[in-house]
Amino acid sequence: MDINKTDHIENLPRLNRIAGQISGVKKMIEEHRATPDIIIQLKAIRSAVRAVETNMMKKHLYLAVQSRADDNAPDGAIEDLKKLFDRFYE
Repeated sequence: MDINKTDHIENLPRLNRIAGQISGVKKMIEEHRATPDIIIQLKAIRSAVRAVETNMMKKHLYLAVQSRADDNAPDGAIEDLKKLFDRFYE
């Protein structure tokens, strides 16, 4: 299994909600709504995006360790995860 091409379909409902939130913020801006209200919505969007990232990261971590364990290559799993964390936390 290619762990880099994992199915993340379970995140689509959350991503659809995020897309709706972004549309809502655009509408708020068009309606000249109060800046604090817009910022609150943007913070909610950031939080939702982080939740998707976290879900995907957890799944990747699990599959990476499982895949390398099946291959009897735990050192390879550690290296793969280090690379992922380096990219994730740039």
